[in-house]
Amino acid sequence: MAPTPSLECAQTTPRALERPLRTCAAVALALVTGLSMATDINLANEAELDGIRGFGPPTTVRILQERAKAPFASWADLMRRIKGIKQARARQLSSEGLTVNGQTYPTP
Repeated sequence: MAPTPSLECAQTTPRALERPLRTCAAVALALVTGLSMATDINLANEAELDGIRGFGPPTTVRILQERAKAPFASWADLMRRIKGIKQARARQLSSEGLTVNGQTYPTP
């Protein structure tokens, strides 16, 4: 014998589902946006590094070579080991979502 749908289920209208669906969609969008914005230099692959504005193939290669020796410990370590990344560029990269060990570049 097949179960019969409850009266409560039968009365659910598209209007009643609208708010929970909108809330769910907003949460999903926030999660996806948040996850896609941050790129950690110690975890990013070659394509992700190439996708960062200001990084060309030579910078990406240098980063991958240096990271193979040891992960970057901090922004100061990154700036010491990668030619061309100084305070102004580090600030710009951080504002675009680059992190070092999950940390943004510290603002003065």
